[in-house]
Amino acid sequence: MSQMIKLKIKQKHQQQQQQQHRNTIWINNQKCEHTYNNDNNNNTIITIIIVFIDNRYRIDNEEFIDKQINKNHIKPPIILLKEGTDTSQGVPQLISNINACCAIVDTVRTTLGPRGMDKLVYQSEKNVTISNDGATVMKLLDIVHPAARTLVDIAKSQDSEVGDGTTSVVVMAGEFLKAAKPFIEEGIHPQIIIRAYRSACELAKQKIRELSVDIKSEDMREFLEKCASTAMNSKLISSHKDFFSKMVVDAVQLLDDSIDLDMIGIKKESGGGMEDTIFVAGAAFKRTFFYAGFEQQPKHIENPKILCLNNELELKAEKDNAEIRISDPTKYQALVNAEWKLFYDKLESIHASGANVILSRLAIGDLATQYFADKKMFCAGRVPEDDIKRVCRATGAVIQTTVSNIIPTVIGSCDLFEERQVGGNRYNMFTGCKKTQTATIILRGGGEQFIDEAERSLHDSIMIVRRARKHRSVVAGGGATEMELSKYLRDHALTIEGKRQLLITAYAKAMEVIPRQISDNAGFDSTDILNQLRQKHSQGEKWYGVDIVNEGICDTYKSAVWEPTIVKLNSITAATEAACLILSVDETVSNNQSEQAQAGPNIDPRTRAALGRGGGVSAMRGRR
Repeated sequence: MSQMIKLKIKQKHQQQQQQQHRNTIWINNQKCEHTYNNDNNNNTIITIIIVFIDNRYRIDNEEFIDKQINKNHIKPPIILLKEGTDTSQGVPQLISNINACCAIVDTVRTTLGPRGMDKLVYQSEKNVTISNDGATVMKLLDIVHPAARTLVDIAKSQDSEVGDGTTSVVVMAGEFLKAAKPFIEEGIHPQIIIRAYRSACELAKQKIRELSVDIKSEDMREFLEKCASTAMNSKLISSHKDFFSKMVVDAVQLLDDSIDLDMIGIKKESGGGMEDTIFVAGAAFKRTFFYAGFEQQPKHIENPKILCLNNELELKAEKDNAEIRISDPTKYQALVNAEWKLFYDKLESIHASGANVILSRLAIGDLATQYFADKKMFCAGRVPEDDIKRVCRATGAVIQTTVSNIIPTVIGSCDLFEERQVGGNRYNMFTGCKKTQTATIILRGGGEQFIDEAERSLHDSIMIVRRARKHRSVVAGGGATEMELSKYLRDHALTIEGKRQLLITAYAKAMEVIPRQISDNAGFDSTDILNQLRQKHSQGEKWYGVDIVNEGICDTYKSAVWEPTIVKLNSITAATEAACLILSVDETVSNNQSEQAQAGPNIDPRTRAALGRGGGVSAMRGRR
């Protein structure tokens, strides 16, 4: 039982006691919290929290008995958690979580918008990443704070769901938390804030659906190109967005209704410029490992017949533990001849099928390579699984696991097969596929890091076009939608009473972070830009956003800065849910000792196994 008591010490002991209690007070062999000051009679008053044991406590080797404590009130301490467990709870813990999230947001904040800066993440000498993609940066940052990891999760979910808007969702979530911080410090319960945020989120989503503009089928091509171009505005390849936007739309339009992104292959080849990037309306893959005789095979075949196999065409040596028992040595040659006959039967079966381009996921050996070269056939072994699937989707071929019964329907075709030199490598290309549902993009560029970032940019753009093709509605970008939502929520807040009015107003103000950060990253005066935007939106100009080109504001819808509606809906929902999740956490329990390796002797695994079988000490000593 703990109780706070005051002890008076006489003047002559004051200096000695102060010197003693300046360090530590020990009572019943336990450290005690204490404070001390002087009263009007110059006596030092020490306030101590004392743990009583049998109503007795000891100070300076003198035992005191507290007669006022009832023994029935004394309860033993209850230990719930392991030793070393750290618990922190209440408002300070909530504020700490908000501060940690805001620190993460400040890291990626400057990457937002067309003039966003890039981040260089150095992991090792051979692993350096330069990117302004929010999800990529968040993944590479090794964040250990448990609450801040929530922002990493929402960035990943936004990237996997819609492909773009990853920085926006993190910045908005951080701004929602920052807006809630003063209310938490003033003592408003977090659940009140959460309810207000969720109601504001529903109002914002309803308003976005009202603002969205449906696109007609005849304008679909232009609509998709504008969405692709907008997604590339903030990327490293923004200067080539007209070139790449058409390429991205061509690739997505080739896919079937399922829009499987695995059917769009992106290959990277250093050298040349970005405009040297090659788009293949079909399939292409880098030349695989080859044996002698490969150069004698044809590299240009018109109207080829393509056979895809999941079969090994290679003679292998016997295994080390193989055993053949023969009574007559001459029979050994018969065994060898039988093996060769089986192998040649396979090759002749392939040749008889009429196919002249043979692809296999497994190895094609030197004997088969020379056989196909003699027959004027092309072959490639160890083709990656993704590439051979794209070839099948492009040409209509079907992967075969056996060559015993090859029928014409499993053989694919196209107008042209050729092997072309691209940069420092040779690529096998299948073009002119009449019913192709796949495409391949061979990216060119100066440096490896530059090409990697270009690949991430293309991926985001492809994801946006894919979503836009499924959900045919758009809203304006450049912060226009966020400003209109902010105005709508402010007006709505005036119609309600109580704390929710203040909270929804704070939520509305937080949404202005997108145009403000776009302006700041471009070097503009964000205060001036926001004032102009507020004026235009109050006058009913709902599509006015930040004009990066002319350092001002403009109608971003007319400027063709479009974003699919699904991107905005997902961003606001994810940011709000992340903020509500962090606000709902009021206690953190961590036990660092449980994460550490337990102390003990290092026992050999064989010895441990022997002990597990009950061998005991005799097993450790060895066999007798």
